[in-house]
Amino acid sequence: MLWIIGILLALTLIVGPSAWVKFTLKRYATERKDLPGTGGELAHHLVKRFELNQVKIETSQEGQDHFDYGQHVVRLSPSVLHGRSLTAVAVAAHEVGHAIAHEKKQPISRLSTRYLPLAHMARRVTAILLLGWPAITLLLQVPYAVPLHAVVVGLSGFLAVIVQLAILPEEWDASFNKALPILTEGQYIPQEDLPKVKKILTACAMTYVAAALIRVLFVWRWFKR
Repeated sequence: MLWIIGILLALTLIVGPSAWVKFTLKRYATERKDLPGTGGELAHHLVKRFELNQVKIETSQEGQDHFDYGQHVVRLSPSVLHGRSLTAVAVAAHEVGHAIAHEKKQPISRLSTRYLPLAHMARRVTAILLLGWPAITLLLQVPYAVPLHAVVVGLSGFLAVIVQLAILPEEWDASFNKALPILTEGQYIPQEDLPKVKKILTACAMTYVAAALIRVLFVWRWFKR
């Protein structure tokens, strides 16, 4: 009975953040005519305002908003680039916040350059171990053991979560040291919407941690089947 409760608690911790992030971003994605511009227009304005001369604005797939520090590109999904909503302007400001930190070479920007490759590597290792473990055991001529397979894949998945937690301060900086002051001081949003924008920026900061957690859930469900 205790192990069932433990699994339920773990699933709540894993699914909860991801569901909350998606719910929050969707909740405040309603078009607002009272806002001065779209997320894309705000992004272009901020790139000029902060003299980020090497930074470009491009379109990405829906839900794949990010700053590519290698290519110096802020990539925004169509709903953010062309949307005139609280979610659109907050997400745009968050991603430009990353660009500001990286282009100005602020110390906080070193977290992603240091740890993000590790997160990508952990994700690839997890995928390889998840699908290729039977072949690996065959090549090594060792008996295939489902529990050991689950433990190894689970540990590699949790490593990705830990790496994303290490990068979290940089995500928090982009939301609350960059985007929030920009949105409030620049009067891009009405003052009464400030609590909503804080929720959106919190969701932006937690996006990658939530995604890493949901991948751990996927691994658990895969072994359950």
